[in-house]
Amino acid sequence: MIADKITNYISQEDYLSQEEESPIKHEYSDGEIYAMAGASDAHVTIAGNLFALLINHVRGTGCRVYMADMKAYVEAANSYYYPDVMVTGDARDRDFKNYKKYPCLIVEVLSPKTEAFDRGNKFYDYQKLDTLVAGGAT
Repeated sequence: MIADKITNYISQEDYLSQEEESPIKHEYSDGEIYAMAGASDAHVTIAGNLFALLINHVRGTGCRVYMADMKAYVEAANSYYYPDVMVTGDARDRDFKNYKKYPCLIVEVLSPKTEAFDRGNKFYDYQKLDTLVAGGAT
C-alpha cells in the first residue's frame, strides 16, 4: 500500500519515534519512508476474513495474529513494513511493543497499486526472515 516516497534520509530511531505520533502510517526501508495509502473495501474484507480464520486457528497455541497496524521488522533489510496479516508465536516477540521481528506467517493482499512493490522489494525483504514458514508469491 505504498503511496508516496518521502525522499529525505531518516534514521531507524527517528522513524520509530515519529511513527508513534503520526496519524498516517509509513513504511521504512533502509532510511527512506513511504506514506501508506488507504485500502479498498475488498482489500479490507479479504484481510479481515483471513484474520478471523487465523485467530480461530491459533487459539490456545500461544500464537498471536495481527492485522494492518503492527509492523514487521526485517533486520537484515533494515526495513519496517505493515503486513495486512501477520502471525507470530515466538516468545521473543513479546519484548517488542510496536513491531514484531519473528513472524511465522506474513500475508499481503495484493492490489493493482501495490502488487509490483509487494511482489518485488517487499517480498525480497520478507525472504530474509528465517522464521517464516516456506511459501511464496503466486
